[in-house]
Amino acid sequence: MDKQKILELKKIATDIRLGAVEAVYNAKSGHPGGALSSADILACLYFSELNVDVNNPKWEGRDRFVLSKGHSCPGLYSALALKGFFPAEELKSFRHTGALLQGHPDMKAIKGVDMSAGSLGQGFSCACGMALAGKVDGKNYRTYTLIGDGESQEGQVWEAIMFAAHYKLDNLCLIIDNNGLQIDGKVSDVMNTMPYESKLLAFGWNVITIDGHNIEEILGALENARATKGKPSVIVAKTIKGKGVSFMENQASWHGKAPNEEQYNIAVSELTAYKNSLGGNN
Repeated sequence: MDKQKILELKKIATDIRLGAVEAVYNAKSGHPGGALSSADILACLYFSELNVDVNNPKWEGRDRFVLSKGHSCPGLYSALALKGFFPAEELKSFRHTGALLQGHPDMKAIKGVDMSAGSLGQGFSCACGMALAGKVDGKNYRTYTLIGDGESQEGQVWEAIMFAAHYKLDNLCLIIDNNGLQIDGKVSDVMNTMPYESKLLAFGWNVITIDGHNIEEILGALENARATKGKPSVIVAKTIKGKGVSFMENQASWHGKAPNEEQYNIAVSELTAYKNSLGGNN
């Protein structure tokens, strides 16, 4: 793979994390843990994989992306801002009354958002509908959706898994942000949903397991999904909740709270130092 491209995606992922931390800090509320764990995936999607047009967000031929775990939207908003869908300054008013960026994505208000999110599990079902519509209409676009492993405790998720396999939605790629933690603690303690691989294979899916922070593996998995015909693909991305910020990593308590000023400064310092360590032009 192109080493320069991989380096740039690592820097973009770090910028996504910085934007997510900025948003949650200024809101004094929000969900940083899952936003940080999915940043590398979002970087690869929006800056390598997705066929989208910033100047024509509703273009019929665009690829679709649905953030089903909508509470982790600080990461999505940061990626969309970096892509150019709206000014990065909007991140500072995240969750403020009357602001563009609220606590869950709103497809009617925010350019680049293909589906509003709220109740967990529903976004994935909508993505299945988008993929089926593409098949019925003979369109070439692909649909991607990101869910959390805590979210996969919802029965609706497994109905969607069955639906996608039945209709052979090979234009659909499900990504599971498998960081092992949810608001109440370990996913395995609250309601164990693993192992994903054997379950999804039994449902008839193409299953790919990766390190969700390894850019090369993410890109390879997306390529694998694109090349697979006759069945939907799922990428089980092993990730670290709060990735990139030392005191947030692997801490369920950072699922849904904002850093104070001291913590914010530490987070920005750590992320900036990491980005600088990558070298090249920032």
